[in-house]
Amino acid sequence: MFKITTPATDEQFQAYFQFRWEVLRKPWNYPPGSEKDEYETVSEHRMLLDEEGNIVACGRVHLNTSEEAQVRHIAVSAEHQRQGLGQMIVSALEDVARSLGAERAITNSRETSIAFFQSCGFEVEAEAPNELNSLKRSQMVKPLTDNNVLMRHPKWCQELQSIWHDTIPISDHMGIKIYRYTGRTFETRASLNKNINIHGTMFAGSIFSLATLTGWGIIHLMLKEQGLLGDIVLGDGDIHYHKPITRQPRAICIVDAITGSVDNLRRNKKAVLKLQVDILDNDTPVAEFKGVFWVLPVNAK
Repeated sequence: MFKITTPATDEQFQAYFQFRWEVLRKPWNYPPGSEKDEYETVSEHRMLLDEEGNIVACGRVHLNTSEEAQVRHIAVSAEHQRQGLGQMIVSALEDVARSLGAERAITNSRETSIAFFQSCGFEVEAEAPNELNSLKRSQMVKPLTDNNVLMRHPKWCQELQSIWHDTIPISDHMGIKIYRYTGRTFETRASLNKNINIHGTMFAGSIFSLATLTGWGIIHLMLKEQGLLGDIVLGDGDIHYHKPITRQPRAICIVDAITGSVDNLRRNKKAVLKLQVDILDNDTPVAEFKGVFWVLPVNAK
């Protein structure tokens, strides 16, 4: 399970800057200290930790104007790249920017990271000043409105949303919505007000339902990506709650972390997939759901 957090102590900031230097500056032979600039004290910093507390990704955002936020220093460790973690950091920074009132985000991207930022919904707008006087960069822009949240295959996602609401009406009453699908990361959100208990927190049963639908949904989209059909059934589910949800319920599942294979479907046999859904309250991890899903051939008797 990964946890997005904000460095707060001197020790945490030291580890944060060390990680940023090792990923973003050391490969270019720049000395320690070159990873920092004059905006550090006016920026919001985020880092992604693994289960052992090691930093595996980080990033920063600050306001250029009241309407514009700048995302910088997105770094992911080499062994954790292509797992959707960079997109998780960017998403967290975008949420911070929205909370500060920003209407758009910009980033000055090296040529090697343009494709990554495009996958996060940014578009190249102009050439940017060179970084450290030598690294060519392009300025990329993304509007920060809900209508512009990255959504791969939006028609598929709308179809999935309709399936939930038509066949599981309570999902509509719970306010469960598909928020983001990148091809690797699937995120849903729910309304706290529609799922609140007498303690002012989210019902545990609602959290379980949100996690289950998120796991079901990512498998549905994964099958469509591979041109396969199947009836998806929850075989087993287990959830561990650590903290109550008091703000924004979020559920995130990463495709690359799903184990099992759908090859059996091509042989008209049952496929078994295991996955984990991380539940967050805004950016704070509060629970994790581990599920076993069966995917049955559509013509199975």
